[in-house]
Amino acid sequence: KMSSGAADLRQRKKQNCTESDKMAPEERNKENSKLGRSPKYMLIQRFAKLFFGCLAAVTSGTMYAVYLSTYHERKFWFSSRQELEREITFQGDSAIYYSFYKELLKAPSFERGVYELTHNNKTVSLKTINAVQQMTLYPELIASVLYQASGSEEVIEPVYFYIGIVFGLQGIYVTALFVTSWVMSGTWLAGMLTVAWFIINRTDTTRIDYSIPSRENWALPYFACQVAALTGYLKKNLNYSAEKFCYLLVSASTYTFMMMWEYSHYLLIVQAVSLFVLDNFALAQTEKVHEVYKIYLFSLFLGYLLQFENSALLVSPLLSFVAALMLSKCLQMNMKTGTFMSRLLKMMNVYLVLTITVTLNFLLKMFVPHKENEHLLKFIEVKLGLNTTKNFTMNWLLCQESLQAPSQDFFLRLTQSSLLPFYILVLIICFFSVTQVIFRRICGEPLKETVKLEDGRIGERPEIVYHVIHTILLGCLAMCLEGMKYLWTPYVCMLAAFGVCSPELWMTLFKWLRLKAVHPILLALILSMAVPTIIGFSLWKEFFPRIMTELSELQEFYDPDTVELMTWIKRQAPVTAVFAGSPQLMGVIKLCTGWMVSSLPLYNDDDLLKRNENIYQIYSKRSAEDIYKILTSYKANFLVIEDSICNEVGPVRGCRVKDLLDIANGHVVCEEGDSYAYSKYGRFCHEIKMNYSPYVNYFTRVYWNRSYFVYRINTVISFQS
Repeated sequence: KMSSGAADLRQRKKQNCTESDKMAPEERNKENSKLGRSPKYMLIQRFAKLFFGCLAAVTSGTMYAVYLSTYHERKFWFSSRQELEREITFQGDSAIYYSFYKELLKAPSFERGVYELTHNNKTVSLKTINAVQQMTLYPELIASVLYQASGSEEVIEPVYFYIGIVFGLQGIYVTALFVTSWVMSGTWLAGMLTVAWFIINRTDTTRIDYSIPSRENWALPYFACQVAALTGYLKKNLNYSAEKFCYLLVSASTYTFMMMWEYSHYLLIVQAVSLFVLDNFALAQTEKVHEVYKIYLFSLFLGYLLQFENSALLVSPLLSFVAALMLSKCLQMNMKTGTFMSRLLKMMNVYLVLTITVTLNFLLKMFVPHKENEHLLKFIEVKLGLNTTKNFTMNWLLCQESLQAPSQDFFLRLTQSSLLPFYILVLIICFFSVTQVIFRRICGEPLKETVKLEDGRIGERPEIVYHVIHTILLGCLAMCLEGMKYLWTPYVCMLAAFGVCSPELWMTLFKWLRLKAVHPILLALILSMAVPTIIGFSLWKEFFPRIMTELSELQEFYDPDTVELMTWIKRQAPVTAVFAGSPQLMGVIKLCTGWMVSSLPLYNDDDLLKRNENIYQIYSKRSAEDIYKILTSYKANFLVIEDSICNEVGPVRGCRVKDLLDIANGHVVCEEGDSYAYSKYGRFCHEIKMNYSPYVNYFTRVYWNRSYFVYRINTVISFQS
């Protein structure tokens, strides 16, 4: 009887809720008519807000793209440089990406250009590669098609068109962040503050300054669009048209993001985990979350087919995780609700999903042949201290600044711009509010259908919960690897700006403080306008003059030694020559001259990694005969030695290339905490400059300047004393 009475009570409450929901629009209309606001007036007001918000978002994105273009021109003097001098500004892997864009434009037809890239044997000696798959060259394919199809050959030079597209994408990136904070807070003032913080902290939000063609600069704008669309899609009480639009945008941007960056699925699994937590505690509509899972699966399989059956996508943790989530959901749906087994499955859902994920991923790796990213797992083992190694490549990666823990300067910069303090404040309030909501859900309390401002429950909004979990997960990664800050900091800007501009956040805080002296709703509304305004004025006063100084200063980037080297190669070296040297320099040689090289600055292929390690031996303490055998095994004709590597004085001893080689080759002996270098041979890069036997027997110096020494590798060895 008690149970039936409770059921009747719940039914009556439900009826009252539905009646109040039906009455709400009528009451709103009456209230509006009392205030003199007709539905037509409200429609005009809403349209004006939307129009000016969109205008501000587009203007912010456009101004940021123009700012990047102007800064780039001031830094490199691009318009006054010759083509060779412009190309030298692309360093390392950036040079390789741009070189393939050049090759596509030189091809007699687009089809022929794609074929030559997919069957490329003119880049790396003794190796035919599918460059489109291995280096994710879809951005270059799109850029070359647009350049030729738009008839831009007579209007703009290829390099300007290429970097213009990248700068345009950065404008879209900023616009997407603007829209995300606007959707979350309800005011485009939050969007303006997001953009301001993003630009001020540009050193920590983007790598666009010194690596324009990198894959992340092409991919992350699409991820930002996906996050903006997902934020709208997760909102409650969204009308059908808006929901459908957000769904389609999530689908398109997820797939495009996956095609642009080979590591995209690792970032998407962080997002999938955030959605899983959201769904596990019933903080969002299950149907919506599972629709996003289906988008992941569709994008993975379509990407697998269009990326030349890329096995890395099939063995990716994302596929295993999403498949485990779908399987777990099917098991729960097939169980009768209320039974012991169904309750047990719900309680053990996290354990079940993790178990299925690990098992499925293990089985896929057993049956699907793959070589991709194996070095990544080895790196993680060493990074976490689970293993030690003397391997040159692993230790070289560990020494890279982007793969180390963030420095104190990073946190100091974020604090000076006031971003970090406000982010921590917003995150703490949102996190505790979300924790309260999760506790209520565990106790069986349902979520409110509509959260009002006076409720002070910001943690009940699913899009807020998603961003809190997402930013915490990205933050944990950024605390381990400094390179991850470029994924985390933009969303720090967005979340901090949303929080200070959101009356709901301030109302949640006042609800906890039980503020009675001043009307809390009025104070929340005032603070949501006053705080961002004060922050905006202080940022304008302190940082705007610095930004204008950056744009007005003429910086000079000129590398005459590299220009001379490239000019000599183009004039003196045979067309069939193969060059050997550091991978970073080989990328520049390939771009500027088109000559074949023996290695590339790419780290996603085991064979290329082994080549890089072998050719780096020119800076080790090994004999002339050993180096000669290594170079001739790759059919190299010329050797380029860089003085900057040979005489490197690094800030961290033990992280210089020559130190890492000595460790890998066993030429370093450690006794009582001190290390001693020992080898029967001198350092090759020093000894070869002395021009004595046996070095002159194997190598003949043909060119040198202050930075580079070029040696021809002798085909006929003459043993002279």
